[in-house]
Amino acid sequence: MIDLKALRENPDHFIDGARAKGSGVDIPRLLELDTQRRTLLSEQEQLRSEQKKLGKEVGPQLGKLKGQLKGASGDEQVALQAQLDELEARPAELKQRIQQLDESIEAITPEWHELQLQIPQPPDADVPVGTDSDDNVEIRRWAPEGWDWDQSFEANRGFAAKTHLELVDELDLVDFERGVKVAGSRSYALTGDGMRLHQAVLALGMQHITRGHGFRATSVPVIVREEAMTGTGFFPGGREQTYRIDSDSTPGPGQDLFLTGTGEVGLMGLHADEIVDAESLPLKYATVSTCFRREAGAAGKDTAGLYRIHQFDKVEQVVICRADEAESRTHHAAMIGIVEELLQALELPYRLLQCCTGDLGQKNADMIDIECWIPGRGDDDASGRPSGEFGETHSASRLYDFQCRRLNLRY
Repeated sequence: MIDLKALRENPDHFIDGARAKGSGVDIPRLLELDTQRRTLLSEQEQLRSEQKKLGKEVGPQLGKLKGQLKGASGDEQVALQAQLDELEARPAELKQRIQQLDESIEAITPEWHELQLQIPQPPDADVPVGTDSDDNVEIRRWAPEGWDWDQSFEANRGFAAKTHLELVDELDLVDFERGVKVAGSRSYALTGDGMRLHQAVLALGMQHITRGHGFRATSVPVIVREEAMTGTGFFPGGREQTYRIDSDSTPGPGQDLFLTGTGEVGLMGLHADEIVDAESLPLKYATVSTCFRREAGAAGKDTAGLYRIHQFDKVEQVVICRADEAESRTHHAAMIGIVEELLQALELPYRLLQCCTGDLGQKNADMIDIECWIPGRGDDDASGRPSGEFGETHSASRLYDFQCRRLNLRY
C-alpha cells in the first residue's frame, strides 16, 4: 500500500508510476474520494467535539434558563423559551448529523480502500522503461572457466545436451504418468535419486543462506488467511493464480484460506500488526516451503514436464530493514550475491536481468531476475537437438514499505 500523504503531495509520481507498469487504476478518483472522506471526517470530528462540550455544559445551562423562565414575562419569556428549545434540540441535531456523516463515510470507504490496494509501488528512476519481459535489460552474465558463450553446449562440454524429460526418463527420476493420475495435469512424482536430489538442493540453499549469511531459518504456514495475501500485495491482483480453500465450518467474508505461491507471504505475515524494535533490524529470514500456483492461462512448450507446474518447493529469503533506500539497495545486492554464490559453486552459467517497468508487478520498486542457461531448452538446431536458452530460476525484489504499510508493520 502506498503512502496516502505522499500521494496527496505528489500525485503525478504515482500516476506516472502506474502508467509505467501498465496499471489502469483510477488515481484521480481515489484523490476525489479521499478529499470527500477527509472533509466528512473533519466535520464529524468538530461535531463530536461540540457534542462532548454540550454534554458537560447543557445541564447547568438548562437549569439556569428554566429558573429565569419562571420569573419572566412577555417578550423576555418568549426569548428565554426560544433559547431553551434550541439548547434542548441541539444534542439531538448533533446526534442525527453525526449519524448521517457516519453513513456517508461508510458509503465511500470501500471504494476508497479498494483503490488504495490497486495502486502499484512506483518503479525506481533507474528501472528501464518497457512493456514486458522482452524489454528487460541484461546486467551481466557468468560462466565457469573455459565456457565460451559463442559455442554450443556440445562444443563446451564435449557431449550433446539432453532435455530434462530425457534425463529424468533415463535416470528414473520422475514418474509423470502416476503423478498426473493422482493430481491431474502438470503434476509429477519424484522417485529415487530424483527425490534425493531435490531435497539436497533445498538443503544446500537453506544451509548457505542461514549458516553462511546469518538468516534465521523459519518454517511458516503455506495455508494462510486472506489478510496475509492482501497484506503482502498478492491480492487483489493475483487471485486467479491462487488456490482457495473454502471454509465450511466458519462461512463468511474473510474466513476462506488460501494456498500460498511463495514463502514470502508467511514470512512477512509473521509481523503483521506489530511494532518491531528498531534495534532488532534488519530481520533476516529464510524458509523452504511447498508453493502452489494455478498457472491459469499458461500454455505452450514451457508447460511441458517440470515447467509451469502447480506444486513446487522453493527456498525464500526475506529482509525487513529500516525505511531507507540506501539500506534497501545494500540488502538487495547482498541477496543477489547469495544466489550468485550458489550458482557459481554449482558451476551453472547464468545471467542477471533488470526487469523493466512493465514486468515489475504491482509491489516491486525494482526486481532482478536470475536466469540459468538451460541446454535442453530452446529451438532445435540443424541436427534436431535443442540449442539451449536462458530460463528464470530466481528473482530478487525491493519493495520499500509497500508490504509493511499493508500489513501494518512498524518500527
